[in-house]
Amino acid sequence: MVQKAKILLVDDRPENLLALEAILSALDQTLVRASSGEEALKALLTDDFAVILLDVQMPGMDGFETAAHIKRRERTRDIPIIFLTAINHGPHHTFRGYAAGAVDYISKPFDPWVLRAKVSVFVELYMKNCQLREQAALLRLQLEGGGQAGAGDSREPAGLLAELSARLAAVEEQAEALSKQLDDDSADAAAVATAAHLERKLTGLRRALDALEPGTGGGTPRLPSQS
Repeated sequence: MVQKAKILLVDDRPENLLALEAILSALDQTLVRASSGEEALKALLTDDFAVILLDVQMPGMDGFETAAHIKRRERTRDIPIIFLTAINHGPHHTFRGYAAGAVDYISKPFDPWVLRAKVSVFVELYMKNCQLREQAALLRLQLEGGGQAGAGDSREPAGLLAELSARLAAVEEQAEALSKQLDDDSADAAAVATAAHLERKLTGLRRALDALEPGTGGGTPRLPSQS
């Protein structure tokens, strides 16, 4: 069963949160509400999120300050942030949003279809990264066991490698399709860069698996970093 990605919605107005939920419900992911910057930071302490939709104008801690806190934390610094704002003070205001670490800056009222499409890209990238970490963890377990099957696992090492290779191939195929989609849609530079980063990690993991194949003569491969 594929675990759903979590999307954090941050806005001090309940009606805006309700509207976002209506727009994003079609993605069939887990939508988490936060009515303030402080509440958003609290949610980020315990849960992992694929993307954050962050209102700029909020009483107390505004969106820019909230984003600064998010980017300072090692656990959350790489989570994509999409700023939503009801006002437009020109290029300087928009630049401040990108300087705060946002991957996009959208003025209200926005096109629901465009917002949903942008969010779906980051959800897909998040899911691919989760799959990649799972494959890397399985491979590490295999390596730490000295090439022996784990306790209670009756499969031969060669069978485990074949299964890992097949799973990785499925992720590689999906990542390639996503990259083509981003190229075709002229997507945000941040999304394209994230997809390229994922493909590099997949390439490193594929090389590690190939080095384990019998007859390659390779030593213990160095697994790609998951940062």
